[in-house]
Amino acid sequence: MVGFLVSLLSLALGPGASAARAEGGDPAAGSTPHPVYVGSTVCAGCHDAEAKAWRSSHHARAWMAPSEDTVDGDFSGVAFEKDGRTTRFFREGGDFVIETEDFAGGRRAFKVEGVGGVAPLQQYLLETEPGRLQSFDVVWDQQKKRWYHLYPDQKLTPKDGLHWSGPYKTWNARCAECHATGFSKAYDLRTRRYSSSQAEIGVGCEACHGPGAAHVVWARAGKGGQGSLFPGTGDAGLPVRFAKGLPEVEIQQCAGCHSRREPFADGNPLPGAPFHDSYRLALLTPGLYHPDGQILDEVYVYGSFLQSKMYDKGVRCSNCHEPHGGDLRAEGNAVCTQCHSPTGNAEFPSLTARRYDDPSHHFHKPGTAGAQCVSCHMIERIYMGIDGRRDHSFRVPRPDLTETLGTPNACSDCHADKPASWAAAVLKKRFPESAHRGPHYGEVLAGAQRNPSGFDAELLELAGHDGLPGIVRATALDLLAERATPQMAARAAPLIHDADPLVRAAAVSVQRAAQPPDRLRRIAGALEDPVRAVRIAAAREMLGLPVAHLPPRIDRAARSASKEWQAANAAKLDFPETHLVLGGTALAMRNPKAAVAAFREVTRLDPQMVNAWIMQVRILLAVRDMPAAQFALQKGLAANPGDPNLMALKPYFAQ
Repeated sequence: MVGFLVSLLSLALGPGASAARAEGGDPAAGSTPHPVYVGSTVCAGCHDAEAKAWRSSHHARAWMAPSEDTVDGDFSGVAFEKDGRTTRFFREGGDFVIETEDFAGGRRAFKVEGVGGVAPLQQYLLETEPGRLQSFDVVWDQQKKRWYHLYPDQKLTPKDGLHWSGPYKTWNARCAECHATGFSKAYDLRTRRYSSSQAEIGVGCEACHGPGAAHVVWARAGKGGQGSLFPGTGDAGLPVRFAKGLPEVEIQQCAGCHSRREPFADGNPLPGAPFHDSYRLALLTPGLYHPDGQILDEVYVYGSFLQSKMYDKGVRCSNCHEPHGGDLRAEGNAVCTQCHSPTGNAEFPSLTARRYDDPSHHFHKPGTAGAQCVSCHMIERIYMGIDGRRDHSFRVPRPDLTETLGTPNACSDCHADKPASWAAAVLKKRFPESAHRGPHYGEVLAGAQRNPSGFDAELLELAGHDGLPGIVRATALDLLAERATPQMAARAAPLIHDADPLVRAAAVSVQRAAQPPDRLRRIAGALEDPVRAVRIAAAREMLGLPVAHLPPRIDRAARSASKEWQAANAAKLDFPETHLVLGGTALAMRNPKAAVAAFREVTRLDPQMVNAWIMQVRILLAVRDMPAAQFALQKGLAANPGDPNLMALKPYFAQ
């Protein structure tokens, strides 16, 4: 099967698709200059105050080596039991050991190889095979000083893809990039092994500021000395510059980890790389967000922040968060009254200067939870059992939408004993002239999600509304792409040239519904878009188009964009989702053998991905390999007993 997969990758990915990270040279030695990491200890030699704040931050302790100082859990021999399987935590010599029955093959003892995070919980990393780290699901509650399971309601066996030993809990694949500095995943499909490396575990100075070797050379030369010896870095030798007038640079740097997204590269992009050149952002899709854009699943801030007026007005992360220690700039409402006060803030002149931290605005007793700005404008949701995170869309409560859409609202979070209609009436009485009532984009998104055949005109109107956040407009286009007609594709075509890259990428996808000549003509320019996410979207839509006699410029652009898409796929060959894409690509290229191999790799990684089993069976039936099709169905049903979609295939094998 691996041979088939290699053949598929040769076909669908092309040569040179693996994502390698070049090692840097030493500028002092005169070798070819490439940025290299020097480590936070070197940075601290000059930047003492910043380093002191950083050492106590969650960033510094995002990933640590196990030791007496870093492991907080109780390893005194205590046991934890769930679903009839026992896990024991103990010490063996200087090691911290987790022995668990919750593993394929039964009881197994693992030495703790890494410590993930510090508060409000701490998770431990176990090496289940050479180079592969898995994040264990029984974690330490720092507040209650107890072991608890992250997913107490799930009853997963080790054969389930979502089990702690499965692909979705592989630290190398899903977590390490945002818990390390200069991380390279280095997954080898042929051996299915990782050779991961990093410049530093934990989020160090260079995770945000970039490799520091050139900066050290610059600093040692003294002010007024020669500029950076490294191409691509600024005069001070760093690849990224956080300037007051460039909030987007900072926001996108933070967003690289604080977002729900699909990476395009093998590990950390070079700090300063634009977000949309490095990732494809998750839109406001069901399961991640409520229809009105409020947080539902763990979406890590950026997608929420893009919906906010604060983002639109140029507010940056460090306006509220001290960047080195990570703490808020002030306590309680004082964070908000930096701007939302009678004096306002000269940096944001459009803001109305008036008293907000006052009962006349929040109509709650000062000092109570109801008087806190975040209670109304940043609802909190609990993830990982105990980790409270706030919605960064900074929205006005809309209990009226709760009545019509079933979405949450801040009022009902506290006043759970009263209906949403009560809260809506109170707000209408308190703020009779408020503009925060009436039509909301969530009504269209919710309607389109419920009714696949309706709301097409409304989705197009949302998509073209340049007064709405780009992520909302892109979501409307994404919903439209699922049911678009050639006429809709024509109406959406101008948005391929929109100012927002999220909108451009989503508009390209709508062209799937267009006739081939129209599709090619419309997306040709997107193949040369300045943003990689848009170019990759265009490359995807080139599949199935007649490309034998393209004009030279379009041909070159198509080949270049295709290579970028290939490289993005090659960087995620340990993801089941990637092999779904490769399987679909192989089908589009009329290569059923390669498609079956890809879908088999999907189900090897995640046996519960039923669609991949179905595709195997259908393709094998189509090529008249009845024994292989029947065997695939049997394996699929063994992994998913009684699944109705798989059971529906059984009549094809009736005698």
